[in-house]
Amino acid sequence: MKKRYFNVVFAILVLCSMLLLSDKSVETMKHMFSRSKQPKEDHRLTVVIDAGHGGFDPGKVGVNGALEKDINLSIAMKLKDLLELNDLKVVMLRTTDEALHTEGVSNKKASDLKKRVQLMAEANPVLAVSIHQNSFPQESSYGSQVFYYTESEQGKEFAQIMQATLKECITDGNHRLEKPNKDYYLLKKSTCPLIIVECGFLSNHKEADLLVTEKYQREMAWAIHLGVMRYLNTIEQ
Repeated sequence: MKKRYFNVVFAILVLCSMLLLSDKSVETMKHMFSRSKQPKEDHRLTVVIDAGHGGFDPGKVGVNGALEKDINLSIAMKLKDLLELNDLKVVMLRTTDEALHTEGVSNKKASDLKKRVQLMAEANPVLAVSIHQNSFPQESSYGSQVFYYTESEQGKEFAQIMQATLKECITDGNHRLEKPNKDYYLLKKSTCPLIIVECGFLSNHKEADLLVTEKYQREMAWAIHLGVMRYLNTIEQ
């Protein structure tokens, strides 16, 4: 109420000055008022979160019928909230069940990936995380795994920190290691350290059932958020 009261009084003073003061004085006061209204410059670090797939592209389909695109988005939104609590500027490549392809194109998937790369570059982030789910013919396969671009030393360091953090936070006996990849489009084209976090296997009955629960999604988001903060600590030093 005090701030609103001050603004009202100030506006009245400006109005009076327009009647009593010279044109030059009025312009000076108007300039001072406009400067006070300008938003402060945002010095927060920017990170990008990519919820994989979406829209026409469901991604993997779990043994329980769960769609990868839905799980990806749910974890990504929870991750966004946690990172913003740490005063980071978070850019989401999607926040709804939609693909990012250009309408009318013949190759929707290629168009979608190109758009994601474009949006990441425009955001100019210090890092990016792409959320996905895994699948394999052998149902016994389980556990989260992190991928990074083969030729990115920063990506490798980020992936190592994230993989270790996931093992620490998700205590499921996972022995997987971070893995380099030279073929994934997002990894190749990213202009910042980017990792792909495969949170679990939708082909594994136990893990698929966990991945659709709010509790497990929150645990996964917390682990990924912690990995991001640990990596940021290394590049801020």
